[in-house]
Amino acid sequence: MADKKLAGKKILMVIAPVEFRDEELLTPKEILAAAGATVDIASTRMGEAKGMLGAIVKPDLTIENVISSNYQAVIVVGGMGSPSHLWNDTTLHKIISHVNNNGGVVAAICLSGAVLAKSGVLRQKKATVWPDETAIKTLQEGQATYVKENVVGDGNVVTADGPEAATKFAELIIETMSRVCAR
Repeated sequence: MADKKLAGKKILMVIAPVEFRDEELLTPKEILAAAGATVDIASTRMGEAKGMLGAIVKPDLTIENVISSNYQAVIVVGGMGSPSHLWNDTTLHKIISHVNNNGGVVAAICLSGAVLAKSGVLRQKKATVWPDETAIKTLQEGQATYVKENVVGDGNVVTADGPEAATKFAELIIETMSRVCAR
């Protein structure tokens, strides 16, 4: 991927401090960085974050310390830690809303599609999520139309249903950022 479509763009990836899904963080991060983006990782706390498959990641900052105006995209990574650590994080909801309202891209994979729904950015949007009954219900409560597909884009929103979709998810984020991010 010699084409640096995202040169000069900053992306925030958000993970749970435990049980984030390794490939949902690592695969998109690698692809987005190869496209020229600067990628920061945030979590609810500093120190080592541990993925479901054993990856150890040290976040660059906490969600509390994020300056949302610094980012053209925010991506919420899924995994079993998402419901308990990210779904109801009101500071994260504000970051997502700010990036959305300022013309950026908001994205989520796996169970974290529910975070976008709870932040209010999925109203009248098509979206997907890991096929979990509670996650699907949360999407619908956020006034999204649930679509049973691997990756779904709707305007400036990109969602994916799980780890197998990580590469396509990253590719659609690049395409969407190239289209909607003027800054």
